[in-house]
Amino acid sequence: MLSSSAQSPARQAFLSGLSIAIAGAILFSAKAIVAKLIYRYHVDAVTLIAFRMIFSLPFFAAIAIWQARISTPLTNIERAWVAVLGMLGYYLSSFFDFIGLQYISAGLERLILFLTPSFVLLISVFFLHKKITRLEWLALGTAYLGTVLVFLHDVRLGGANVGLGSAFVLGSAVLYALYLLQSGHLVRRVGAMRLVAYAMCAACVACIVQFFLLRPVSMLTQPVPVYWLSLVNAVFCTVFPVFLTMIAVARIGAATASQAGMVGPVSTLFMGAVILGEPVTGIQLAGTALVLVGIYLLSRKKA
Repeated sequence: MLSSSAQSPARQAFLSGLSIAIAGAILFSAKAIVAKLIYRYHVDAVTLIAFRMIFSLPFFAAIAIWQARISTPLTNIERAWVAVLGMLGYYLSSFFDFIGLQYISAGLERLILFLTPSFVLLISVFFLHKKITRLEWLALGTAYLGTVLVFLHDVRLGGANVGLGSAFVLGSAVLYALYLLQSGHLVRRVGAMRLVAYAMCAACVACIVQFFLLRPVSMLTQPVPVYWLSLVNAVFCTVFPVFLTMIAVARIGAATASQAGMVGPVSTLFMGAVILGEPVTGIQLAGTALVLVGIYLLSRKKA
């Protein structure tokens, strides 16, 4: 049996890792709040994501260069796969997400995105022919019931566009689930940090090129708050969460880190209320609770 002196450092290491995971989840969830603030300046989704990636690219490029110098070179096939995954998980997924945020509340957006683990499971069942247990079906049903509650609440208050926005965010979650499934075989060969850095670089370039193809250069001229909010979106809601989560996984494991991420929908709900003035109702709280219970059950099964 470990002595109290031996347990204390281990306990401190666990708590620090847990704190890092929670901080990463809250920062990543704040992306929806920052996007809503930027939309108040009549910036569209193409321009919003371009600014996000313009400010993010130097950070990911620096990490990619560092990783390239200390790692084994990738094959041409691996480079192609990394580029494809970047387009799928960080370009198209992010683009759909920001389009959807124009029409739905930040709280509903976060709940839909939080269903990503369930989409990974469902895709594995129907396309990879994996078996699903009763506990997993219960987890899925509970999580989807919670999302439906909040969706119906927002439809009643927000009108038909809530359906359109939810469809885009749902598409974002499915695309990211596909990215997670397809990236599994590359992570072991490339490494998580290098894969994320390379894929984000590919996505950043795609988003920036998309902007110059679809929008005039004059759209780069925006009110000063848009630049500051975009910088916050890039640094604190994109770069930091990615690497905080990776540090947390290294310290406390993927299962515990994913459970800590359950704070995301709750933090978004209350940040939306405090910062954006979005209402917090009993239906929203009940729906959020159901989603959290469902994802918790799912994470316990995976663990």
